[in-house]
Amino acid sequence: MELSDIRRDYTRGGLRRHDLPEQPEALFDKWLKQAIEANLTDPTAMTVATVDASGQPYQRIVLLKHFDKDGFVFYTNLGSRKAGQLEANSKISLHFPWHAIERQVHITGTAEKLSKLEVMKYFSSRPKESQIAAWASKQSSRLSARQALEGKFMELKQKFAQGEVPLPTFWGGYRVKVSSIEFWQGGENRLHDRFLFTREGEGELWSVDRLAP
Repeated sequence: MELSDIRRDYTRGGLRRHDLPEQPEALFDKWLKQAIEANLTDPTAMTVATVDASGQPYQRIVLLKHFDKDGFVFYTNLGSRKAGQLEANSKISLHFPWHAIERQVHITGTAEKLSKLEVMKYFSSRPKESQIAAWASKQSSRLSARQALEGKFMELKQKFAQGEVPLPTFWGGYRVKVSSIEFWQGGENRLHDRFLFTREGEGELWSVDRLAP
């Protein structure tokens, strides 16, 4: 089969202006809950896009850990490539690809580092193996072999066998302050519904535009 022959119809329904709340977080909350109820694999998984100093975009999958009117939160190694790029250019893009329910959400904004208290609170809630893995992995650095990573993990697992795992100084998180949110709902005959919420100033007022598919 040719790749150009792969297609399907989108028939799950549309999105109309009268369906939209005043605040986009309310619609995102509704859609996320429906994605979870639909038993999608990793419904909180999002593509995180950043840009390096030369303008080259990079993307990776990260899990959303919290959101509210103040922004969208994720955690990472502060020595990672994405963290280094955000240090130089805080502009960021998030994308939720909920293919099975024919929806997408695209977010643009700026990333701000979380406070140590926020990071500590989340880190302490993680499974102990995940805490140890944060210590073991120097994220984005080159590895000679997987065995080196596994060996480091086992070494640290023994070291932290008793007691709590301390928060690494190189581990943290970001809150994405939203500039725009686009909601995409698949439609019949490729006449998809797209609505773009754009923040007006620094407050909670949003302009809403319907975009052509």
